Amino acid sequence: MPQSIESLFAIDTLIDDEERAIRDTVRKFGVDRLRPHIADWFEDARLPARELAQELGALGALGMHLDGYGCPGASATAYGLACLELEAVDSGIRSLVSVQGSLAMFSIHHWGSEEQKLEWLPGMAAGEKIGCFGLTEPDFGSNPAGMRTNARRDGDDWILNGTKMWITNGSIADVAVVWAQTDLEVGARGIRGFVVPTNTPGFSAPEITKKMSLRASVTSELVLDDVRLPAAAMLPKAEGLRGPLTALGEARFGIIFGATGAARDCLEVAVDYAQSREMFDKPLAGYQLTQAKIADMALEVGKANLLALHLGRLKDRGEVTPAQVSTGKLNNVREAIKIARQCRTILGANGITLEYPVIRHANNLESVLTYEGTSEVHQLTIGQALTGESAFR
Repeated sequence: MPQSIESLFAIDTLIDDEERAIRDTVRKFGVDRLRPHIADWFEDARLPARELAQELGALGALGMHLDGYGCPGASATAYGLACLELEAVDSGIRSLVSVQGSLAMFSIHHWGSEEQKLEWLPGMAAGEKIGCFGLTEPDFGSNPAGMRTNARRDGDDWILNGTKMWITNGSIADVAVVWAQTDLEVGARGIRGFVVPTNTPGFSAPEITKKMSLRASVTSELVLDDVRLPAAAMLPKAEGLRGPLTALGEARFGIIFGATGAARDCLEVAVDYAQSREMFDKPLAGYQLTQAKIADMALEVGKANLLALHLGRLKDRGEVTPAQVSTGKLNNVREAIKIARQCRTILGANGITLEYPVIRHANNLESVLTYEGTSEVHQLTIGQALTGESAFR
C-alpha cells in the first residue's frame, strides 16, 4: 500500500498531541471550507477575506502564538503547522493569517502600549478587525532604511506622509501598522511605528489588480496624505529598524512551514495523478523516470518539513536566530517552487489548468520567493553569519 510523505518521514512522531490536534483542525477547515472554492477565488482574483477572517478567528488561527488579549498562546511549532496546512490550500490564505498575526498583531503586542493592545488585539484575534503592515515602499523593499514615508511633529500630534506598496490586507484593513522616518539626521534609528486607524482622514488604500500571483489575496497600496495622529498612536517600544525587522522574522517563520505545505500539496496531487493516468497501457507512476521525480521531490519535502520542525523547536525555546530563519525561508521556498514546477511536468497539459492546484501554487510561490526578504537577501544574511563580513553594501 502506498505511503504518504508524512508517514515516510514519520512526522507524527515528532509532534505532540496538542500540535497534532491543531494541525488536523486547520487541515479539516482547509478541506471543508477552502478547497471547494479556492480555484474560483484565484481565477476571479477575489477573496471573501472579512468572512474568512472571522472563521479563522473562531478557529484560533489569528495571532495564535501570542499570549493574552484573546490570543490562544499556542506554541510556535503549532502556529507553523497551521501555516503549513493553510498554504497547502493556497499561499494567499496563509498570507491573510500571517500578516494579521505575525506582522500587525505581533507589532502591537510586542511594541505597543497597553492601551493600543486593549483597543486592537481582542478584535483582531477574533477576526472582527483586520490589520495590515506598511513597511515596503515603491522604491524601497530590501532596503527599508531608505524609506521616504515620514512623520513630523505638529504640536502634540504626528503628521504622516508617504506611500507603501504591496500591502496584504491593505484595502480591507481597519488598522495599519505603518513605519515612518521621524528624523532624517539619525537615519534608520529615526524609524518609528504608528498604529493608524484606516478611517483617519488622508489615509487611502487602492487595491492592486492584474496580478498573476496571490490572486486569492487582497494586495494594496497605502497612501498617507497629511494623516494626523495623536502622540499615543506611536508604538512606544519600537525604535529604529529593530521593530519592523523583528516582525518580519515572525512572518518568515510562518513561511518556512507554509511553503512546505504548498510543496506537499503539489506532490500529493502529482502522485495521485501518476497512479491514475495511463501511458502506453500502464500507469504513469509505473515508469522509472516518474518514480525518480517523485522520490527526489519527496526527499526535499521531507527535509523541508524536518528543518521547519527543528526551527520551530528552537523558536519555542527562544533560541532561534535571524540567520537560522533566513536559512529555513531560503531553502524551503526555493525547493517548493522547484517541486511545483516539476509536478507540473508530471501532470502535462493538465498541470496548467486550475482543475489542479499545481500551477496556482507555482504562481503563488513566485511571490513567496520574493516577499519577506528575497532569496538574495537571505543568501547574504547566511553569508554574513558564516563569514562575519557584510556584503549588503
